[in-house]
Amino acid sequence: MSAETLLDEVIRRKLEPLTLTAQRVRAGAMKGDRRSTKRGTSVEFADYRNYTPGDDLRRLDWNVFARSDKPVLKLLEDEEDLAVHLWLDTSGSMGFPQAGNPDEHKLTYAKKLAAAIAYIALAENDRLAITAGGKSFGPARGRAQIVPMLRFLQSIDSSGQTDLNRALTDYSARATRPGMMFVISDMFSPTGYVEGLNRLLGKGYEVVMIHLLSRDELEPPLAGDLRLVDIETGMPQEISLDDGLRELYARRLDQWREDIRSDCMRRGVGHVAAASDTPYERILFNDLRRLGAVR
Repeated sequence: MSAETLLDEVIRRKLEPLTLTAQRVRAGAMKGDRRSTKRGTSVEFADYRNYTPGDDLRRLDWNVFARSDKPVLKLLEDEEDLAVHLWLDTSGSMGFPQAGNPDEHKLTYAKKLAAAIAYIALAENDRLAITAGGKSFGPARGRAQIVPMLRFLQSIDSSGQTDLNRALTDYSARATRPGMMFVISDMFSPTGYVEGLNRLLGKGYEVVMIHLLSRDELEPPLAGDLRLVDIETGMPQEISLDDGLRELYARRLDQWREDIRSDCMRRGVGHVAAASDTPYERILFNDLRRLGAVR
């Protein structure tokens, strides 16, 4: 998959006006190019910060550079940045479906969605960190990091199991600067997710949970006597799928998804239910805007 496939030029142009917006988490621990949500249009000098590759060279303070040989940027009162965290589930179940339209592959869909969110963050000079399986990207900022970010996401594959509770708990313990966190997952975790979510919130993260399923998981195109194999554990299961069992599956699926939505709402966590056969732009321009996470 090329960078153009992951995030084509048409989508990039649509993303240019967008900003990620935290509702509660403190922004501006380091100053940046973010359009402030605070009232006022002050352009008074506020502070310096060290130059980071990708920053606009026009904003370097050449006088300071000449005196100290240290590149620093001048920053203004109404500018602030945001720490943006992206966590992608790369478990084996994210590699489903293995046949059919490749664009409906859950991990492919998740990578496109993550690329778009990351693009917005880097274009706004926010501080971006991505974690996917055992790999990480960042912290990084600035447009110069867009191509490396896309290459990182291209390299991600799905395998094994994910303990969502442990993964989110470990992340909350490691990260030094809480911020706005997007979790993209199918939520298939044998240990659940609530404890990990609580740990993130306790550390001051503002979390948006994007619960991603494929159409085949929502509406299984199967019938009759079947031998199903768990894509993560390899364990087989013999079933006879008739109308009664299909109806039971639909009820339990709906209840499970509703439980996740309710858990998120009770904790003030943004929640989006997504299907991999719907345009991912709808998540960006409709659902995340509705939550106030994008404007």
